Formats: sequence, structure tokens, C-alpha cells
Amino acid sequence: MRVLFLILSGLFFCHVLAAQVTFPGVPENNNADSLKTDSISLQILEEININQDPRLEKMLKWHVENNKKRDGMDGFRVEIFFSSALNAKEQALKRKKEFLSKYPEYNVHVKFTAPNFRVRVGDFRTKNEALKLHKKIQADYPGAFIVPDIIDFPVLNSENYERPD
Repeated sequence: MRVLFLILSGLFFCHVLAAQVTFPGVPENNNADSLKTDSISLQILEEININQDPRLEKMLKWHVENNKKRDGMDGFRVEIFFSSALNAKEQALKRKKEFLSKYPEYNVHVKFTAPNFRVRVGDFRTKNEALKLHKKIQADYPGAFIVPDIIDFPVLNSENYERPD
């Protein structure tokens, strides 16, 4: 019984391995000219007929427009100061200068959300990245905490990436 099961599962496994989809006209070797492959891929995409609700296209356009209006993306920052005192603006700017003197590698943002001035640090995509900074500054700023915020887009350095030439 075990032998029969092994033979059948082996045949099924071999059948699954051989079931790969290839597009007609697309060269299978990776040494082909990439421009030719891209043009063939674009031809295939142009020939595809998609039947969809017209409301879906409207929703997609709405989503794209809203993302263009936003000045950043969802992320996290570490809030090191907030106050609604009469001299809160001066205190916030003082706290910003103090933080930049100790940690110049991080971005510091002073925000006014009535009635509070807030000083937030960093532009982190994940909460885990923000947690690293939070632990680093915990001794100097024991009241600091992580908050979700709209962060600036990350700067992409072309020097850090290899060119596919």
C-alpha cells in the first residue's frame, strides 16, 4: 500500500513540475535582448481583454488622485515633546535644537495641532524601526513614545544600487 502511494504521489509531483505556463513568442532563454522581451510582453498585455465594472476604474483614479494630494506615506515617528503652554513654541524649538545636537542623523519635525506643539523625530516605515530609535534615546527622553504619522518619502540613493548593465 505504501509503495502504491509513493508511486502515485511521485507521478503527481512530476506532473506538477512539468505544468509551467509559457507565452507564445516569448524566448525562454535569459540571454535574449531585454528590449525585445519587453516589447513582446507589452504586446501580450495589450491583447488581454479585461471585463470589469466601470466603477472600479473610477475608484482606482480616485485612489491615485488622493495619493498625489498627500505629502507623504503612512509610517511612524517618535514624539519627544508636546505642550500647550504659552511658550510652547519656544520650548519645542529649544527641544528640537537640543535633539539635533545629540542626534544629527535624524529628521526633526515641529508640528502645531491646536492647541499643542509637538516635536517628532524620524521617518520610519515600520514600528520596529521607530522602536530602535526609541530605545536609543530612552535615557535622554524618558517620556518619548512612538506615534503613527504621515512620513516623508524615503530618499533613494542610486549609488547604493547596482545597474543591470
